[in-house]
Amino acid sequence: MNLTKSNEIETKNVRFRWMEPDEVAKIGDIDRSERIRSGYQMVAGELQQIEVNWDSPSWVKEGSGDYSVAAQIRFCQEHLARNGRMFGAFVSDKLVGIGLIQPEIELGTAQLAFLHVSKPYRQYGIGKQITATLITEAQKTGAVRMYVSATPSTSTVNFYMSQGFKPTDQPIPELFELEPEDIHMVKIFTQ
Repeated sequence: MNLTKSNEIETKNVRFRWMEPDEVAKIGDIDRSERIRSGYQMVAGELQQIEVNWDSPSWVKEGSGDYSVAAQIRFCQEHLARNGRMFGAFVSDKLVGIGLIQPEIELGTAQLAFLHVSKPYRQYGIGKQITATLITEAQKTGAVRMYVSATPSTSTVNFYMSQGFKPTDQPIPELFELEPEDIHMVKIFTQ
């Protein structure tokens, strides 16, 4: 698939495909870095936009701390061990986008557990394509809704809202406990 950014000459040749569990180490190809100056918080059940000063660097290549490549691999492996599936976007053999679906975290509910697009490849529709594929997969497994715990940056939350997700006032307790600052969102599938 060729994707072009408007007002740019460069074209990115992107291939999308399901990934095998033994390809999980390719996560190290992703540049998740981002400067974030606007975010959201939930106040009395409503989204409230706030000014923030967050810098998300690339994942650390060495070690096993929270923001290391090793930690991201472990996270994905845990989901894969519970029937999760990974869908990737590639330029040549380089992974430039990845999404991971957990087919059933509660009855009728799939989870979009992991979604990242490398910094140079954002705004090309890669995240949208990955999300659409994971939604279709969730529907095939019988899910009636998809849940995501979104990083509270304006760009991330607005992306999910553009894909039909809405903030929920009934987050899944276990996921809310893990990420209480995130914006917990749900997309209800229409029949």
